Amino acid sequence: MGRFIVIVLDGFGMQAMKDAAIVRPGDENSSTLGSLLHDFPDLKLPTLEYLGLMNAFGQESRAMKFSSSASFGRCELMHFGADTFQGHQEIMGTKPKKPEVHDFQQKIYEIEKILLSNGHQVERLGEKGLEYLLVDQYCTVADNIDSDLGMAYNCTAPLDFLSFDQEMEIARLVRSVVFVNRVIAFGGTGNTIEDILKAEQVREGKYIGLLASATKSYEQGYECRHLGYGVDPSVQAPMILGKASIPVSLFGKVADIVHNEYGKSVSMVDTAKVLDLTIEEMKTMEHGFICTNVQETDLAGHSQDPLRYKEVLEIADQKLRQIVELVNEEDVLVVMADHGNDPDIGHNKHTRENVPLLVKARKEGVDLGLRASLSDVGASVCDYFGVEAPENGTSFLPLIR
Repeated sequence: MGRFIVIVLDGFGMQAMKDAAIVRPGDENSSTLGSLLHDFPDLKLPTLEYLGLMNAFGQESRAMKFSSSASFGRCELMHFGADTFQGHQEIMGTKPKKPEVHDFQQKIYEIEKILLSNGHQVERLGEKGLEYLLVDQYCTVADNIDSDLGMAYNCTAPLDFLSFDQEMEIARLVRSVVFVNRVIAFGGTGNTIEDILKAEQVREGKYIGLLASATKSYEQGYECRHLGYGVDPSVQAPMILGKASIPVSLFGKVADIVHNEYGKSVSMVDTAKVLDLTIEEMKTMEHGFICTNVQETDLAGHSQDPLRYKEVLEIADQKLRQIVELVNEEDVLVVMADHGNDPDIGHNKHTRENVPLLVKARKEGVDLGLRASLSDVGASVCDYFGVEAPENGTSFLPLIR
């Protein structure tokens, strides 16, 4: 009986992947950790240092050294680009499929057609040639302008006027006819459709959407679901474990973006609170899988705020010390990331970087090397619990047990 715990420090990359210049031009010099060490040479993260952060990075800093007891490695991203949603699907064992990139104008007719044919009321807003949809008076369907342009469409609604289930019905229809990375349905209570429409913005002259932070959706009653391209939850670790009656608990942003039909999912942003929730879960769970996403590192990267990034890491490091203290000889703890988000790179998007793979388990001092996919974690989770393997990944469990 034991636990497999995965902590994802969202956006905490190490250095640019070898294909970054081709796949993500501009990211070839990125290094999230490197930038933070440049800005704060005396940065001290004692728990991450103990777990092998500098070993994985490949060099010591002024304040942090190699750890002789650490089991460590790095993971490449198999998914296209650098994406939180696809990164977490990959972690759970999905073999990523390359999505298409389309501005909303290229798909507006097909989306409008499928919605009308299923009995929905549809109105076009904006100007001719740069339009988006208002469905059933309360749900906008448009470009996602908060992340990589052309990679996602948003369905946004005020949930006092349109239920989230109704919004999800619209989102699923949109998902059925488009091949972009994500269709994101979200909304909150206490706002109105007028609040959402006031958030209209245009990017690069061809992307039109509603700036999420300006829609007042986050202020109360927030609900969100990400519908990904080529994602089959039945071949992911949470669903496989759940069907085998093994407890699964997802905390933080991972609860919003990973399907967990049989387990517990709690969405939360605050770093201290989400890690406290993880600690409490570890105190009561004797056997099962826990995955927690620390989102505020990623948010600091998006804000291009290295000081805030440093502060979040320090909070996370303190809480990780408590988590490490609760790990017993039967457990496996993994601390990793899903992509980079270099706060000094000069843009506010994710960066395509190798990510750390820091492992605490029975066997110490193991170099896990450069893993070809984040899915090696999902494969190791399933291997640990003796269930069928997920769709993708190579287990590293034999190396650490």
